[in-house]
Amino acid sequence: MSETSKRLDWVDMAKGLSIFLVVMMYAASSVGEDTGGVGALHWAIAFATPFRMPEFFLISGLFLSQVIDRPWRAYADRRVVHYLYFYALWALIHIIFKVGLLGIDPVGALQQIAWAVIQPYGVLWFIYMLAVVSALTKLLHDSPAPRWAVFAIAATLQMATIQTGSYAIDQFAEYFVFFYAGYALAPQLFKLADWAADHAALSLAGLALWAIVNGSLVFLGGFAMHPIHPVMGFAGLPGVHLVLALVGTSALCVIAALLTRLPWLNWLRWMGSKSLVIYVAFVLPLGVSRTILIKLGVDEPTVLSLATMAIAIVSPLVLYWIVQRTGFGKFLFERPAWAHLKGTQGSAKDSNAVATPAE
Repeated sequence: MSETSKRLDWVDMAKGLSIFLVVMMYAASSVGEDTGGVGALHWAIAFATPFRMPEFFLISGLFLSQVIDRPWRAYADRRVVHYLYFYALWALIHIIFKVGLLGIDPVGALQQIAWAVIQPYGVLWFIYMLAVVSALTKLLHDSPAPRWAVFAIAATLQMATIQTGSYAIDQFAEYFVFFYAGYALAPQLFKLADWAADHAALSLAGLALWAIVNGSLVFLGGFAMHPIHPVMGFAGLPGVHLVLALVGTSALCVIAALLTRLPWLNWLRWMGSKSLVIYVAFVLPLGVSRTILIKLGVDEPTVLSLATMAIAIVSPLVLYWIVQRTGFGKFLFERPAWAHLKGTQGSAKDSNAVATPAE
């Protein structure tokens, strides 16, 4: 196996871990909201709170250096329009299904569709923000701004705990630093993963120490379990949260590098390679399955969370498999030629045009 393939393997494994944690969080919090109960998954998510979403942003920035020097049109097509296409498509699907059909409120659906242009909709906020932070990082790359200054400002925004009332602004302030860290620190992170793969014993010892410190800072100092959003202890303090997030994302990269040594976990790596497929489509089966199971009398928080999480992860992959087998509905997970900027690779006038998969 080539060095490049090894790197891709651990990155896909890290994506698999990240999407697993994200779906787990939504499963646990939605079950907590519906039942008022707390299960085992709530405690697992509380432990992962400092690094769960930062990891997703950091991984998304890892390979930015491979495309950031491209002309603006080519870059924007790959790192901005790409995400906006899947955001717009799946925001329409979610809103029409949940508000227009289930809620029987077509006027409300139209209002939410219009509002989704300036305020990221639901769980799809992550994809919306990927387009925003990708565009800004390119602007900063083309400017004389030194990386250390950009990182310092981004870190300050994160520690400021900004709450403007605008979800887009608040989430940008919270997570831009992690996307930029993935871009700026990519060489060091790849070296860390390579080192971890070759020094398993030392890596495991380091991970054990990290788990103790992370758990102590999360669960001590005012921690309060809540069925929807647990309140972190010392880990919630400005600065402490930032450090724990950066250390935790690095730890997850080390874990991913170690897990690639276990062939029986290749399913998690493969799942990571389809993380965006899962992300855009997991919410609907999550909500439907939870409603049905509760009506059937399944209301124990841990069992209900695990069941809905499994269904939410598997359902998009089944849909993806059906689409690939039948060829019908490929636009759901592959960006068609018309959705590319004119003259870019994959556009309608590109003689070698192929659909760009969600990834």
